[in-house]
Amino acid sequence: MKNARTSLAMVCLGAALLGAPAAFAQREGVDIGENSAFTRLVSAAEMEQVAEQQYRQVLREAQQQGALAPASNPQLQRLRVIAERIIPHALDWNPRAKDWRWEVNLIGSKQINAWCMPGGKIAFYTGILSQLKLTDDEIAAVMGHEIAHALREHARERAGKNAATNIGASILSQILGAGAIGQQVIGGGAQLLSLSFSRDNELQADLVGLELAARAGYDPRAGITLWNKMSAASKGAPPQWLSTHPAGRSRIAEIERNLPKVMPLYERAKRSS
Repeated sequence: MKNARTSLAMVCLGAALLGAPAAFAQREGVDIGENSAFTRLVSAAEMEQVAEQQYRQVLREAQQQGALAPASNPQLQRLRVIAERIIPHALDWNPRAKDWRWEVNLIGSKQINAWCMPGGKIAFYTGILSQLKLTDDEIAAVMGHEIAHALREHARERAGKNAATNIGASILSQILGAGAIGQQVIGGGAQLLSLSFSRDNELQADLVGLELAARAGYDPRAGITLWNKMSAASKGAPPQWLSTHPAGRSRIAEIERNLPKVMPLYERAKRSS
């Protein structure tokens, strides 16, 4: 009986996933795939609430260690200026983004790392700026990439995949309320900073990040110099960022292949600035 319930549960799950709507219409710029149907298993609001809690915890710990940059910090100001230019172009990619309470903070650490949690919670570590000596264009490439993960709801997708793997027969009692499944996954202690994304997720983030940077007036070719720097940095101990964002020639080649689609956007932004 248990096997029969499980099989029926997976049929119900499959029907729900197949009914997932496309999340993004074709438009000028890069071409990407749809949002994964697994996002339907976890509430966006729940994911953003957890992100808010975990972001506050990270900032509290940084503050206690004297590592949280004050508003007067020149590098933080630099990051926030870049974010102010990018964020308006992010809103087209996710209707929830217009209501996000976007934040950018800088944490003093030798880690070569940066991230954006669901809900627009951005953090950079001083190590990625100082050790890689990032230009503004390269910072925009990093920031655009991380914002893209949040816009495309890749953390929510990962949580949904975890739910689909673990729910088993209990899905029958929950399939009508997907939020309950999300509560199980998120409530189980999901740490957003430790999530790893799929190759497709990474490609989407690269391409969306290229377009965001270009529309904001930052040279998207910096994506290539950025990944060359990351590859060079990985010759020793791999940077923290590379543990969840693996580099490689194939990645750079994909960026190069899509540059013709975003360079006109960059050139237009430069003319209008």
